Amino acid sequence: MSRIPGAFKKGKAFIAFLTAGDPDLETTEKLVFEMELAGADIVELGIPFSDPIAEGPVIQEADLRALASGTTTNKIFEMVKRIREKSQIPLVFLTYINPVFKYGYDSFFAKCKEVGIDGIIIPDLPFEEQAEVHEFSGKHGIDLVPLVAPTSEDRIKKIAAAAEGYLYVVSSLGVTGMRTEIKTDLKSIIDVAKETAKVPIAVGFGINTPEQAAKISKIADGVIVGSAIVKIIAENGCDSVKPVGEYVRGMKGAM
Repeated sequence: MSRIPGAFKKGKAFIAFLTAGDPDLETTEKLVFEMELAGADIVELGIPFSDPIAEGPVIQEADLRALASGTTTNKIFEMVKRIREKSQIPLVFLTYINPVFKYGYDSFFAKCKEVGIDGIIIPDLPFEEQAEVHEFSGKHGIDLVPLVAPTSEDRIKKIAAAAEGYLYVVSSLGVTGMRTEIKTDLKSIIDVAKETAKVPIAVGFGINTPEQAAKISKIADGVIVGSAIVKIIAENGCDSVKPVGEYVRGMKGAM
């Protein structure tokens, strides 16, 4: 059974993203434990991919560093298995359809279940084409977490109704990255989604300051932060564990 619902029972959830294997898998493992200690409620693990179309430069560069360090999907599965020996924090993969398709849907989701992954986000999988993936993610009990963008409009209710784990609301148009200001009318999107959603609603893309986290946590069930964390990792490499922990502690505290 998915560990994700438990993450939202303690109040507003802080969801932290990092790219697995950046700068190496040993550091990624340490970062997961440190972020949990600092207050992260869910960790999203990016499976590095050579063409991550939803990502801005910060995460694109992290993907390239991870691939250059020899990171593979199987090595990430092995790392998750080690994490599960010490932690029950909900873990969600963020990846693109190509690596999952190439691995084989049934094999991929069977492995997710075996090592203890709770959910998956696939940004380039259109809602209308989810059935071919859901057949296998559902079979193995892995939550398929969908994204809702400001342009989703008439599809919001439909996507929200089918959401598993949590609904990922994209705060801004464009790719991931830190933004000084978020101008989207998030409350309207969340209000529409809440009409049909049976799962919590979390907001991501562009959030990087405690002030933004505090503001968004007033209207959403969770806040997702990726690029700001990945930037700290890029600047500090193998020495990023402590500064990432301090950053997560500050963001969670603001919420």
